Amino acid sequence: MSERPWLKFYDDSVPPSIDYGTHTIHGSLERSAGERPDRTALSFMNTRLSYRELENQVNRFATALHGLGVKPGDRVAIQLPNLPQTVIAYYATLKLGAQVVMTNPLYTPREITHQWNDANAKVAVVLDALYDRVVREVRAQLPVQHFVIASVAEYLSFPLNVLAPLKLRRQTPPMTARVEPASHIRFFRKLIASTPPTPPHVDVADHDVAMLQYTGGTTGLSKGAMLTHRNIMCNAQQLIRWTAASDGEDVWMACLPFFHIYGLTVALIVGVHLGAHLVLIPNPRDTGSIVKNVVKHRVTMLPAVPAMYNAINQYPGVERLDLSSIKICNSGSAPLPVEVLHRFEELTGARITEGFGLTETSPVTHSNPLSHRKVGSIGVPLPDTDAKVVDMDTGTRELPPGEEGELIVRGPQVMKGYLDRPDETADMIRDGWLYTGDLAVMDEDGYFYIVGRKKDMILCAGYNVYPDEVDRVLMGHPAVSEAATIGIPDEARGETVKSFVVLHTGHTVTPDDLRAYCREELAAYKVPRFIEFRESLPKSTVLKILRRELREEELAKRS
Repeated sequence: MSERPWLKFYDDSVPPSIDYGTHTIHGSLERSAGERPDRTALSFMNTRLSYRELENQVNRFATALHGLGVKPGDRVAIQLPNLPQTVIAYYATLKLGAQVVMTNPLYTPREITHQWNDANAKVAVVLDALYDRVVREVRAQLPVQHFVIASVAEYLSFPLNVLAPLKLRRQTPPMTARVEPASHIRFFRKLIASTPPTPPHVDVADHDVAMLQYTGGTTGLSKGAMLTHRNIMCNAQQLIRWTAASDGEDVWMACLPFFHIYGLTVALIVGVHLGAHLVLIPNPRDTGSIVKNVVKHRVTMLPAVPAMYNAINQYPGVERLDLSSIKICNSGSAPLPVEVLHRFEELTGARITEGFGLTETSPVTHSNPLSHRKVGSIGVPLPDTDAKVVDMDTGTRELPPGEEGELIVRGPQVMKGYLDRPDETADMIRDGWLYTGDLAVMDEDGYFYIVGRKKDMILCAGYNVYPDEVDRVLMGHPAVSEAATIGIPDEARGETVKSFVVLHTGHTVTPDDLRAYCREELAAYKVPRFIEFRESLPKSTVLKILRRELREEELAKRS
């Protein structure tokens, strides 16, 4: 590691290597509760839980899960937005030596059936509306023996606990529902209230699997990445040293969904390990709630994705709000347009550090140093993390700075492997190196730049076109708010370039205008032949643009 060129750009407080110790994820909550029991752990609308109260709730739920037969190595699925119940169920499951399966609340019955059967989940903690609308119809196809039903309003204080259900029922689709009692049904708050905080003692090692974190499944059925306590706690400690976050002093905005590994590690795990105050936002698209809670709670740390920063920049009246409490922001999941970065930093005085990671790496492997940032790059590898760019044909030849190839990484945050998929594990992890599937370039200083995904690359008349590059150029146009580029079939060229564009409110521009703008920045073969204007682009629950859906739409038109 001492020969890596990026080490000389580390901030002074960041060492090249860290003594991680032996930590479990739930052990960090116990430590924080012991050191600062009266510190606010969670804020959710008009409710607060201190670390003492949070630990008590976790112990009660762990006892209840034990009563439902959950043993070390069993799997507990959690299908909730960012609620107090999500945090409680997560830490309670780990305390028993069981494994968590975080499940996207937007999953369809087919996706739920695959994931929970693949994981052989014994218990599922589910939002009442989701159970009623999605889960119940496939219950007979699931291995789940007990469902614990949670509701958005049950942790709210008066009067919101009375008013919120009325509002939630009027939403489309409704976000609350009545679930009838049954032998396989338990209710979260009642279970907590009727159970003492006396869970059994379970010896959990840091090398034990803590989670099955399922990949998005964009190339087939989703796979369960086995992340150990050590994987996640090493990544948490790397991020703490990287950001110089302080124990017990920061207020973290938890608007990234916890069912996504980015939000789980960077907001929840890091925040709890530090004994920080976490502000829970259940809907990451609710920009109004995010900015109002920043002001109300004087939020200091804001992990987010580019679409969130862009939405905050454009929030009506944002210039009149005091967002100056924010100190440090992490950005990942997609490239951050330079204009969005500068605008947000002007509004807040904060500093955004772009980074990079994968589900399989717990997730962060790269980030920009706070004092040596290169805008547009994903930064440099974190402490104890190595990375290089290799040729795409064999994956064995390391490429020199400036040459494009596949990014591979290794470090303590790399997963144990995929559940029950030894062949796919062996293809992903070779000789200790994890092959990311991302195409990258490293510069002379050791900073890395993502140029695209292998699976997204467009082969246009024999030339490689990287959609991320085209999107960056398009979003540099003052009229463009968002862009997504894909390859579409073309008889003469194999594939040709098509871009989908969302304009800023009140702006107009023609496809020819945008093509002319692109020709100033891109080689002719990279310029979009087709440009389609949209009011919005399809996005995942973490607001990542879904090129896959756009490709499927285009293919459907041709079938």
